[in-house]
Amino acid sequence: MTAERAIAQETEADVRQTQEHDEAGNSKFGFIVFLLSESVIFLSFFVGYIVYKTTTPDWLPPGVTGLEVDAPKINTIVLVSSSFVIYVAERYLHDKKIWGFRLFLLATMAMGGYFLYGQAIEWRSLPFGFTSGLFGGTFYLLTGFHGLHVLTGILLQVLMLIRSFLPGNYDNGFFGVEATSLFWHFVDVIWIILFVLIYVWQ
Repeated sequence: MTAERAIAQETEADVRQTQEHDEAGNSKFGFIVFLLSESVIFLSFFVGYIVYKTTTPDWLPPGVTGLEVDAPKINTIVLVSSSFVIYVAERYLHDKKIWGFRLFLLATMAMGGYFLYGQAIEWRSLPFGFTSGLFGGTFYLLTGFHGLHVLTGILLQVLMLIRSFLPGNYDNGFFGVEATSLFWHFVDVIWIILFVLIYVWQ
């Protein structure tokens, strides 16, 4: 009877482990599909921007000769550098060093917040608005939609930080942190493309 019970418990453990593995695989697949759908949306925006820019005679609003690049360049460096910072946070979590994970995750959130603050300052100083021709509309649409993704990434990081204070929460895996980190890298790559299209290619 004892042997049968042991076999039954072992079988239940194997089934539970298989179910957890399948659920993790489904979660990863679903998240990849999500990122691909987001990529298609941004790609359509990029193509639209390029088509409008290359076919519109008076592309820039009246009185506007170009965009100031220095401040956006600093914001870009900060945001892109935050990808390395969140990677370090993830490595600390892999090594079971929760204090390092929290510290570097906070640093990532601060860098993302700095980027959004810099973008808000830039918007306030621009001499054109959302209705200032095709350029104004596409500029605010692209930068605003990306800014929404940055804000979403920060909120996800806040959630991951809160979960780190729950005892044993990350003992059996941390797909949420991996997904949040991957989403943040995605946001950074999208911004690099946006920066080239909007600020470098003037």
